[in-house]
Parts: sequence; C-alpha cells; structure tokens
Amino acid sequence: MAVITISRQYASGGAEIARMVADRLGWTLIDGEFVDRVAERVGLPPEEIAIREERVPSLLERLGKTLAVSSPEAFLTAADYTADDPQPAEEIVQMTNAVIKEAAEHGDVVLVGRGAQAYLASRDDAVHVRIVAPMEDRIRAAQERLDVSAKEAERTVNAIDHDRKAYVHTHYQRDWEDAANYHMIINSSRMSNEHVVDLIVQAAKKI
Repeated sequence: MAVITISRQYASGGAEIARMVADRLGWTLIDGEFVDRVAERVGLPPEEIAIREERVPSLLERLGKTLAVSSPEAFLTAADYTADDPQPAEEIVQMTNAVIKEAAEHGDVVLVGRGAQAYLASRDDAVHVRIVAPMEDRIRAAQERLDVSAKEAERTVNAIDHDRKAYVHTHYQRDWEDAANYHMIINSSRMSNEHVVDLIVQAAKKI
C-alpha cells in the first residue's frame, strides 16, 4: 500500500490530474470528500470548512465565533473567545491531520492539498508530487473556470497560491514551494494530463 500527495498551484490542473491518477490505480481520492470528512468531525457544514481550508490568520475572526457557537464543547466558549485566539483554526488543522493520518494508514489513497505532503513528509511509502504551470496558462484556465476578466483571474490565482503557501508555512513550518519537499515537480503545460498521470503512476508503483 502507498500514498500519493498532490500539491498544486491554483488552476494548474492538479485536481484533475489527481482524479485521473486515482482512477488509473483504482485508489481512493480524497479531495472534495476530504472537506466533508473534516466538516463532519468538527460539526460544521461542509461549505463552511471549504471556505476556511488552506487559509490562515485572516480567517480567525470569522471562524472563532462560528466554532464557539456550533461546537462549544469541542472548542471555545463564546465568553472565552477573543479575536486573536488561534485555537479555532488549529482545531480544524488537527481534524484535517487526523483524516490525513487515517487515510495514509489505510493506504492506496491520493490526497490533494491540505498540507498532506508536509504532514506525511517522513513516511517512506508516500510519493509527494507538485503540479505547476506558467502564470499565463493558469490565468487563462482561471478565466475559463470562473468566467472573469484576465485581471481578476490573475488576482485570484495569486491570492489562492498565497493562502496555500501561508497555510503550509504556518501549520507545518515548511516552504510550500521548496522542491526538496517533493519527489516530483511537473509542469502540466509541457505535457498532456495522460503523460503526467503515467509519470506519477510509475513512481507510485516503485514504492
């Protein structure tokens, strides 16, 4: 059994590549489903977790009171909460890590994002992959996906990448962009998705 983690720049095609890898291997993909699992554990609606995942300090004011009200026995009481108390976000990270750990112990799983490559960095049975693409290609993909202008697409690409980098640095003290954190870094604009999947599957089979 093995684990593949896929970290991806926004609009680089990483989520689709992850799905294709999981399909090719017949493994479990934990992506959107991942959000649902964490939401179930912390007692929040999945859409609330989706808004907050892979984000750091700026979300705390919005998150703390929601957690205090929805799950006071698990987190803070409303009376104890202060805007700069880090516990709520850390609780979600802890729940996220618990899901990552369970998935890795089960094996034969593809984990997308959520700092999985950092949390599982010491595992010998994990292949850590990073999917990147040139900014112009990602802006174009974001435009098509979001139906926005090129300027707005660029702003979104930069903002989401910044949030993902900050999440990994804040919670795992690692550089999201550091090549040393990955076994493979693949430019998805330089080859077809099928070719990218071939490379990842071959690496997984050698574990």
